[in-house]
Amino acid sequence: MAETRDIFMVCNNVEELGGLQRWAHHVARLFALRGHRVHLIGVTHADRPHDYGQDPPYTITTLHERRPPPRRGRLSRLRHRATVRRGAVRLSALFRTARPGGVVIAAQVWAMEWVVRADTAGMPVIGMSHESYTATRQSSRYRRVKRHFAGADLLLALTGADADAWAFDEMSNAAAMPNPLHVTPVSASSRTEPVVVRLGRLSFEKGQDMLLEAWAEVAPRHPSWRLRLYGTGPEEGELRRRAAELRLDASVEFPGATSDLEGALTGASVFALSSREEGFPMSIIEAMAYGLPTVAFDCAPGVRELLTDGHDGLIVTPGNVMEFAAALDRLMDDARLRDSLGEAARVSVTRYAPDAIIDRWERQFALVDRRL
Repeated sequence: MAETRDIFMVCNNVEELGGLQRWAHHVARLFALRGHRVHLIGVTHADRPHDYGQDPPYTITTLHERRPPPRRGRLSRLRHRATVRRGAVRLSALFRTARPGGVVIAAQVWAMEWVVRADTAGMPVIGMSHESYTATRQSSRYRRVKRHFAGADLLLALTGADADAWAFDEMSNAAAMPNPLHVTPVSASSRTEPVVVRLGRLSFEKGQDMLLEAWAEVAPRHPSWRLRLYGTGPEEGELRRRAAELRLDASVEFPGATSDLEGALTGASVFALSSREEGFPMSIIEAMAYGLPTVAFDCAPGVRELLTDGHDGLIVTPGNVMEFAAALDRLMDDARLRDSLGEAARVSVTRYAPDAIIDRWERQFALVDRRL
């Protein structure tokens, strides 16, 4: 049996309704079930807190009641630094409560800015990237990842391909850690409802605009089918306008955010991942667990880590709307294919069973112990 530890998981915030926050609460609970003492720490509060359940088996702390001031102008930068220093002092005090064997997990690079300023003496620090290497490389986060995670004992990417990419980019501490399966379905989709579903924040990187373009190609051939876009976000108004322009009002639904994941997925027959960028898409894991075949753009190594094209889903060229439409059309036309891919998905997703992933985490803890 693995040694029980004090585990500090530091995130930008732990209250938002988002994939990272779902991951953090789920993994914190799994660690606690193994007997570890877990402290989930957010740097700031979320603008719109989500209820992740009452009486969790772990402690939750937020370092700042108000978001630190932006770094615009000399005075704002000084105020920002002073705020970070105060947060780091509080974080250091939390870390000092650890028993021997404690470990710090910085789940996001912004949160790592606080960790690197805190006193972590005697504890290994594990950094994480929850997006693909390519997405980080093309963003403003890249320089901060290189600067703040270079000194971490480990930098965990979501896939082996992303870990290799970081290693080639002179991050010799890179390794891989996939996300665990975080749902336990009571029932699976019958794959008979004429519904294609997409769950995710309504934002540019999630690509719902391209999904609407694809839907405009297939909807006339399948008048009984509906496209259901769950979620809220900054692009909602524009997406609604685009659906109207494409004359899709009768076949596209915007139900908003939902906490009824099982109802959303069992009420559909196909899952569509139209993202421009992803890390290790939790929404695909969810769809697979409920027996849905997925059509996905090949937008990150995590997609191919999860899906095998033609076996448990269909993978198409990133940004190729016509190819995406053809894959949707193929599944909407062929119930037997939907069943074949959906049942294979339910089987293949079990390799991310929680116990298997937590075993991997505990082996990584033992590894970084030996490096200290």
